[in-house]
Amino acid sequence: MIQRIQTLYLLLVVVLGTLLCFFSPIQFLMPEGTVYFSLQAFDKWPMVVITVVVPVLALVNIFLFKNRMLQARLNVVNAILCLGQCALLALYVTFVVKGYEPINGMILGGAEWYPSVWAAIPLVNLVLLMMATRRILKDEALVRAADRLR
Repeated sequence: MIQRIQTLYLLLVVVLGTLLCFFSPIQFLMPEGTVYFSLQAFDKWPMVVITVVVPVLALVNIFLFKNRMLQARLNVVNAILCLGQCALLALYVTFVVKGYEPINGMILGGAEWYPSVWAAIPLVNLVLLMMATRRILKDEALVRAADRLR
């Protein structure tokens, strides 16, 4: 199980996804210089669900090594969730900057936003999931070829 490279990719997704739960991906700066780190995963429930489900699904996927096709399908679902996470993050930033969405009871219309290093984690997870899916499918093709030779 651990000797497969896709397991290491999935383990990285678990670690990075768990770290994203604790760090803020976006920093807002008000015109008067006040800094808010308020767009964490736990501010809005859709982000909470996606931020928690991505690493959990990757962890479950590690232990499905005997069923490679299910593992590949779950990776595709997880990759779609990562894309949704990116889209939600962009949507929330747009709403906050335009003043439609209050954060911590304050409307931050006109605030400048700066992505942190943690904002790239959903994209990194997406790439890792795609690489893991390729390796899983490659393993499946290898097993099918070996079955044909018998």
